[in-house]
Amino acid sequence: MALTDADVQKQIKHMMAFIEQEANEKVEEIDAKAEEEFNIEKGRLVQTQRLKIMEYYEKKEKQIEQHKKIQRSNMMNQARLKVLKARDDMITDLLNEARRRLAEIAKDPAKYSSLLEGLVLQGFYRLLEPKVTIRCRPQDVEFVQAAVNKNIPIYKEAVKSNITVKIDKERFLPAQICGGIEVYNENGKIKVSNTLESRLELIAQQMMPEVRMNLFGANPNRKFLD
Repeated sequence: MALTDADVQKQIKHMMAFIEQEANEKVEEIDAKAEEEFNIEKGRLVQTQRLKIMEYYEKKEKQIEQHKKIQRSNMMNQARLKVLKARDDMITDLLNEARRRLAEIAKDPAKYSSLLEGLVLQGFYRLLEPKVTIRCRPQDVEFVQAAVNKNIPIYKEAVKSNITVKIDKERFLPAQICGGIEVYNENGKIKVSNTLESRLELIAQQMMPEVRMNLFGANPNRKFLD
């Protein structure tokens, strides 16, 4: 039986509807797949950026923490330096006060004469030379001469040897020092410094650990004492 034009048109419409439906389904499938891939890629990009942001802020946080540690360390060092400077200033003040008191000794003839006698005799013993030269302040010549005269017999008796002593009246010690003497061997190459300043410096070096202990207490970071 031959198809009529109406039947042909009907079949054509049916086929077109089927093709259109297939095309729509394919489009929907492609759209769904594209949406899925888009969401996956978007999620990947979001996760990547999130990780980058987290890494960035973790790095920043570490930098800030490191900066805080450096600042804290610098502040502690500055505070420690201020404490050390304050302690050094206190020690300097103590030494200056000691020098001032030493200068007062020279103003007492009896005390100063006795002190010079000990310094002169010590100079003799430390050199053990047959000829020595003594330098002193210009205002101390008479005191030193008296100390020399008193100590020569004592020295001779102690070491069983003669000694010739010259007081240098051409090259004096500075008049502004606290006092004391310097004793030289004959050629001037060996010197015993027995000025009051040099004695104070020696005593200060020897007693500094004890002085610091008494003033500031024990240093917890110090394993050994001088």
